[in-house]
Amino acid sequence: MEPKFNEVCDGLRTDIIDISNRVFQLKTHFRFREEQTYEGQHGEMQANIMLAYRHLEDARMRVGKILQAAVDGISILDKPPIDEPGKAKQ
Repeated sequence: MEPKFNEVCDGLRTDIIDISNRVFQLKTHFRFREEQTYEGQHGEMQANIMLAYRHLEDARMRVGKILQAAVDGISILDKPPIDEPGKAKQ
């Protein structure tokens, strides 16, 4: 039996979170305690770590947007506040 679409999206988002955390941990790798081979090497490495991390965060958000569109197309941030159970504020 094929997994439900939302389960696949949720699984992908979980995987992306794991990978993004591992990428972010590179910032504290012992390599940065060693001498640089050339000036600015560590800064370039750190900048690319952050770019990779931000791209992964964007990918996680995009998969969330896929899931949102598959369900009801309304962002949790766009849903009207609930005044009382079963009724949305007008």
